[in-house]
Amino acid sequence: MSPAGERLANMRVWIAIFVVGLAVPSLTPQSDEALSGFDNKSNGMVDDATHQADQVKFDEVEGVADGLGPLYNAQSCRECHQNPTSGGASQITELRVGHVGPDHRFHNPEIPIARGTEIISGRTLVNDRAICPNATFADTEIQERVPESESVRTTRVSVNLLGDGFVEAVSDQTLIELAHKQCKTPRSKICGLVIHVPIVESPGNAGVGRFGWKNQHASLLSFSGDAYLNEMGITNRLFPDEVTKLCNTAAEPNDQPGPDGLSDVDRFARFVRSTKAPARDAKLAETPKAKRGSELFDKIGCAVCHVRTLMTAAAGTKVDGGAFTIPAALGGKAFHPFGDFLLHDVGTGDGIVIPITEHYARAARRMPAECTPEGFQKTRNRVRTAPLWGVRLRSRLMHDGASVTLFDAILRHQGEAREVTQRFGRLPAGDRDSILEFLRSL
Repeated sequence: MSPAGERLANMRVWIAIFVVGLAVPSLTPQSDEALSGFDNKSNGMVDDATHQADQVKFDEVEGVADGLGPLYNAQSCRECHQNPTSGGASQITELRVGHVGPDHRFHNPEIPIARGTEIISGRTLVNDRAICPNATFADTEIQERVPESESVRTTRVSVNLLGDGFVEAVSDQTLIELAHKQCKTPRSKICGLVIHVPIVESPGNAGVGRFGWKNQHASLLSFSGDAYLNEMGITNRLFPDEVTKLCNTAAEPNDQPGPDGLSDVDRFARFVRSTKAPARDAKLAETPKAKRGSELFDKIGCAVCHVRTLMTAAAGTKVDGGAFTIPAALGGKAFHPFGDFLLHDVGTGDGIVIPITEHYARAARRMPAECTPEGFQKTRNRVRTAPLWGVRLRSRLMHDGASVTLFDAILRHQGEAREVTQRFGRLPAGDRDSILEFLRSL
């Protein structure tokens, strides 16, 4: 292609990008800005005292007597979500594995424990810790180790949860329309995937996934119940079955309601829903260099996936299969995640497919019609766009934490993002630096 032809092609792509940007729900005079900050105060969904009491439960360290394990990764929610405060991201990674079968499809692993007397299946997660052997079970060894047969292997960094109440309050239709417009944009390779996933607390209902690296959950309560069992080994009403009964002595489910009728998973979900969105570095954002970088970020196409602004549905709207009603503090709010909460193939897909039994427990026995095996298989080489709010506070980037500089993270974007990465590479060094300065303000 001639230089003139290339310039014309790029111009067409930029125009298409601009059109996609216009397709994002616009702000109206009635819309309010979502509250942001790292002050441990509520976004208004509950009073500050309730929010801080919920944080105490989120931060609480669990022991074996509380039901910890028998297999687990962490002893508290904050262990994986606490930078710069409870609910944020962290450097903690988890291990997931599996294999590709003769049918060329991904298959969950089979992990032997207790010297091969029991096989853990139905999960891709491999827990790093176990409570046995111990004084009571001195001869019971249940540590999970990866067999050589499981050749698909990846780590995943713990995700940020701050501001996710606003994400939950975005309507399914908003995300569906965003994906549709991406996929229909002429000459653009970018096409976000929407998947429908079960709402565990609302059996038989499904929603558009948006939480976790594979968008495996649409509901923060489902996400909380999943993490309580699979990351900490604490059974709860949504995930009542232990991964293994070996070494288990605590009564089931471990998570029992308190005097107010709420269990820990309810408080975890309420805590996350009440958090403020990650705040920007306001001083850096106002510098000429960061402002220039902001313009270039849009111009070369980064904002197609890293969408600046989304709107939540109106207060009173029922989501999560009718299990949650959007309160006034979350309804009709504009927030700035710099993410589209869609699944994309940018060349870094980890090869892992959403494990149905692990993430949906008993709800997997009654899968809604929208949730198809083929839809889950499509997640194999896709990961959720990493929302960039708060990215300046992270030292390990991308889904696996393998990139440690913003520059390296950008260059890893291939696949759907290849043309955007190439445009970044063709910029003068000063313009590339401006984009990096803009990112450091997020």
